[in-house]
Amino acid sequence: MEKVESLTQEEKKRLVEETVDKYLKFLNPGFARLCKFANLDTIEWRGEGARVFDIFGESYIDCLGGFGVFNVGRNHPRVIEAVKQQLDLLPLSTRTLFNKQQADLAEKLAKVTPGRLQYSFFCNSGAEAVEGAIKIARFYTGRKKLISAENSFHGKTMGALSVSGREIYKKPFAPLVPETFQVPFGDLPAMEKAVDQQVAAVILEPIQGEGGIIIPDQNYLKEVKAICQRSGALLILDEIQTGLGRTGKMFASEHFEVAPDIMTLAKGLGGGVLPLGAFIANPEIWEVFEENPLIHSSTLGGNPLACVAGLATLDILAEEEIPKKAGEKGEFFLGELEKLKGQFAGLIQDVRGIGLLIGMEFSHPDIASLLTMELAARKVLVAYTLNNPQVVRLEPPLTISYEEIEEVLSALRQSLVAVGEMIEEVGD
Repeated sequence: MEKVESLTQEEKKRLVEETVDKYLKFLNPGFARLCKFANLDTIEWRGEGARVFDIFGESYIDCLGGFGVFNVGRNHPRVIEAVKQQLDLLPLSTRTLFNKQQADLAEKLAKVTPGRLQYSFFCNSGAEAVEGAIKIARFYTGRKKLISAENSFHGKTMGALSVSGREIYKKPFAPLVPETFQVPFGDLPAMEKAVDQQVAAVILEPIQGEGGIIIPDQNYLKEVKAICQRSGALLILDEIQTGLGRTGKMFASEHFEVAPDIMTLAKGLGGGVLPLGAFIANPEIWEVFEENPLIHSSTLGGNPLACVAGLATLDILAEEEIPKKAGEKGEFFLGELEKLKGQFAGLIQDVRGIGLLIGMEFSHPDIASLLTMELAARKVLVAYTLNNPQVVRLEPPLTISYEEIEEVLSALRQSLVAVGEMIEEVGD
């Protein structure tokens, strides 16, 4: 493709029009119309740190972060270099010989994950990781029932969708995996009642992301773990969005001092460069795979290219103290958002979060939609949470600078003023 720098403005506009037309004809017409309505009809071209640049060279601060993918920032040079070196050697595995990069990454994950988590299976996405976690839980326990939370989100493949908690995504694909049940998040009596001797596992997000950035009581996850232990069920914690420094600690479960039997990871694990997911379990659980080591497999999962990206990512998170800094930045961000809440009390119902996983809840979903469009016009990218459209997420790359956070806050103030004026006009 010709370098974008050599294109005229008219040529760039034509390229955008052609791309949108291809979305309409060959890819996703609904998404194309949504982007045009939200004033986002441009082409993303390159990324750096907390910013993405479009084909016209316009700079956007990315406060969506690929739904939590860019924990070490966009295009971190160490991740890029590791991938480039591996690309020249062996991008994909033979699947018959030993894969050193996969082994190294599994060892490193065993060292940094909580509790007795030791064995990893690598895949390509969070949904795949959830599928594997569900399978091994059923295999190990010999049970079928799965308990999850209302308003949870674990992915959109059949098994992951079955344990997710919003009917709008599930109903068109019914019947889903049987013996899957949801209870209210944070409701211990409901959990106690649901977890009986037929339950294979309880799967929870430590903090609900798509549910609207919902943080449970401090003892909730500990009590759920105790309920599971009494019934012989396993506890699966989905750290796909909350893990790898997002909340100010390496894993969100550390805030609640609980270690799961199985953990799922993805999103930021590939360093924002390559798709990479994993599920990790305790040694005794993993024993069920020993008799038939190919009973669960993935052709492309754990390929050398993705694994070197994962190795570089874990090194960067530790050496650059990214989790600690994310916690500090999040504390500052939340403090400033609380001030905005006071100034715009008629619009903002709540501000909540931990680290750089932050939600702003508005009094109506339309306010969240209008704010998203106003922020896009001011070159800040956000989105509402999938299970709660009244909540706009602020989930930037963890490398975002304080100066960039100030830019986001300024854009938020201006956008809230604009939204407020629009609402007044409608009211008049």
